[in-house]
Amino acid sequence: MAKTSKHKIERRQSNIHGNGVFAIEPIAKGERIVRYKGKLRTHEEVDAEYGDVDEDGHTFLFTLNDDYVIDANVDGNIARWINTSCEPNAEAVLEENTNGKSHKDKVYIEAIRDIKPGEELSYNYGIVLDEPHTPALKKLWGCRCGSPKCTGTMLQPKRKPKKKK
Repeated sequence: MAKTSKHKIERRQSNIHGNGVFAIEPIAKGERIVRYKGKLRTHEEVDAEYGDVDEDGHTFLFTLNDDYVIDANVDGNIARWINTSCEPNAEAVLEENTNGKSHKDKVYIEAIRDIKPGEELSYNYGIVLDEPHTPALKKLWGCRCGSPKCTGTMLQPKRKPKKKK
């Protein structure tokens, strides 16, 4: 199992949004930076807890798999402060439990290119909602990454169902 580099990062104010996570030492492409931690909850528990809360385009919920969500609002670590970007320098990588125990799956943030000290970490949140992506929802889930390739929203295109042959 790869060791994380969480000693190479720190949280501070971000130009993207609120808090951010920044490299304080060089991070190499492919390096595992930090595990995304929080309380493990079922989708039903998350819906019961947050279902009546108005969406505000800000979340610390990370869908782990079909059964569980990582709720970084509770017992979350520094990884919850990593902002989204349309031109990220990191990615979220799912490590599935080898024994098929979905409650033991984990998410790690890994570098997809070399990251210099002082650079803000980012990954694409890849948010796909079940409901139609209306202009109002795209604005609510607005992206502020500042990249020339910015789509203006954190929402990703819906995956089209595979056609039956």
